[in-house]
Amino acid sequence: MSIPGLPRLISRGRGWVAARNRLLPLLFTEASPLDLRIVGRTLFHAALVGVLAGLSGAAFLWGLELFQHVFLENLAGYVPLRAHGELVMGEPGGGPHLFRPWLLILLPAFGGLACGLLTQISPEARGGGGDAMIRAFHHQGGVIRRRVIWVKGLASMLTLGTGGAGGREGPTMQIGGALGSLVADLLHASVRERRILLVSGVAAGIAAVFRTPLGAALLAVEVLYADGFESDALVPSVLASVVAYSVVISIFGESTLFSHAARFPFVAAHLPLYLLLAILVAFVAAAFVGALHRSKEFFSSLRVAAWLRPAFGGLALGILCTALIVTIGAQMRREGSGLGLFGGGYGAVQVAISGAAWVPGAWAGVRLLLLLSLAKIIAASLTIGSGGSAGDFAPALAIGGLFGGAFGRAAALLLHDPRIDPGAFALVGMGAFYGGIAHVPLSALVLVCEMAGNYDLLVPLMLTQGIVFVALRRRALYEAQLPTLQDSPAHRESTLEDALARIAVSELMVSGRPHISFQPGTRADEMLRRAAESTWQDVFPVTDDTGKMIGLVSSTVFPVLAMERDGAAWAVAADVMQPPVSVRATDGLRTATELLLTNSLREIPVVDEEGRVIGFLDEAEVARAYVRAASQSQGEAAA
Repeated sequence: MSIPGLPRLISRGRGWVAARNRLLPLLFTEASPLDLRIVGRTLFHAALVGVLAGLSGAAFLWGLELFQHVFLENLAGYVPLRAHGELVMGEPGGGPHLFRPWLLILLPAFGGLACGLLTQISPEARGGGGDAMIRAFHHQGGVIRRRVIWVKGLASMLTLGTGGAGGREGPTMQIGGALGSLVADLLHASVRERRILLVSGVAAGIAAVFRTPLGAALLAVEVLYADGFESDALVPSVLASVVAYSVVISIFGESTLFSHAARFPFVAAHLPLYLLLAILVAFVAAAFVGALHRSKEFFSSLRVAAWLRPAFGGLALGILCTALIVTIGAQMRREGSGLGLFGGGYGAVQVAISGAAWVPGAWAGVRLLLLLSLAKIIAASLTIGSGGSAGDFAPALAIGGLFGGAFGRAAALLLHDPRIDPGAFALVGMGAFYGGIAHVPLSALVLVCEMAGNYDLLVPLMLTQGIVFVALRRRALYEAQLPTLQDSPAHRESTLEDALARIAVSELMVSGRPHISFQPGTRADEMLRRAAESTWQDVFPVTDDTGKMIGLVSSTVFPVLAMERDGAAWAVAADVMQPPVSVRATDGLRTATELLLTNSLREIPVVDEEGRVIGFLDEAEVARAYVRAASQSQGEAAA
């Protein structure tokens, strides 16, 4: 049976194949300006990571909202305080529920216990997730175990779904990184590519839950170092972030996290206020980091099993937050309604930005926001410090936003300036707080603008980020951060300089061969005669009576002495020698290479601890070692 049009389709297909076969050799030649085999493969891998991270991020958001609806709202009758765009599935139905404070006290302990039991399978899933991801990049070759994907996801849903005071970005950092590592394993990527895919997964995970594609990509490459970027991973991270963002908004729709005023007009006269805010935020941020560290130390000192500690932290959290909710709720006539203390706290930031009918005015509102910021510091420290699976990014934003909102309200009351918008100070405080302690000024700036949906506050954010970045240089939210790229094993292990440093001089030196040396008083004609007898030496040690080398005569001086034989008859070795240049057998080839180049030598003596010559190292041997190291490095990169 013949199919109409089939011969034409086959002919056209053959034409495409022929064209492809003619085009590919032109694109993939060694002289091609773009190595499309590597670039294309890396970008394809990053896009695949973005798809997986987008789907897993959507599943995580859905599961988290389900857990919160079942435990907090249905069982405890608690109404969480949420930001404008925080819900992705819409407001749950079913109407109001009976508020049960006693159950709200116990729920975080239950979630902490379940998290502790679950993370015994994968201990690296405990805590925020950011430090674990950074350590995996620097010290584990970009490897995160596959089980982390589901363990971290479920443990975080249990922790946050029962009221844990942490964020969802830390878990998605680690989950996204694990997905990048998984893709690298399945596609047999090199170690370098695995690290890049891990960073791409981090960017995709953050973009999926925050819907901030550019800020997520910048954060992923910036958070690894206190002062630097993982520049090689930037383009793959942008691609993975965009893909993950596209997947999530295609499922849940597009929206910003916070609602706010239509515009934040720039007022140059307010810059001194932002400067003062940055200084105060630096003090509060340092207090938060200190509280986290002390909490971790306290829970680590408890003589209980590690899996029980999140339950103790959850119980303390439940007591503290429920007491505040009941007390403040009675005053505000909001029984059972949240204040942003449980969970990430974005609802509290929303109140600081746009206000709420139940928030008192004047100085009472300032005191309330300050109280909530202090309570959030303690609440987050209890959850994260005890090992609960929750991120530290959201609490940092919440504390900074609450403090910034309180500052803005206080400034408006004191200065009576109608142009002061407390919401602007809340957003700037939020970005300055996290950017300072996480050492990510650029990405924090962009994240805040994307979460707010505009860039009106770009100048105040730039000012405050610069101040807090300097003020908080010695405070770090992520202990696993390294200072710069040069401090990371991810880069040190791949450089030829360090490859040479790991090769000892003893491996290449020539020892045991008779050599010629001079005394300080050896005459020029004697030096010329003896040097002419040597078939391999290029440098001639000058030694004292004990055999210790005190100088060096290079063969480059002998032609001069030969030409001026009569005039230089009076010269001795001490007149033409240069200061002693030598290495020891235990030194690395990097040290030897530097000495050879600095002193313009082609050979260098090797001495023992007493300074006696025991061998020689020739530049030809160093060059051969360099070629071997370079070939090995290229082989690993292409593997």
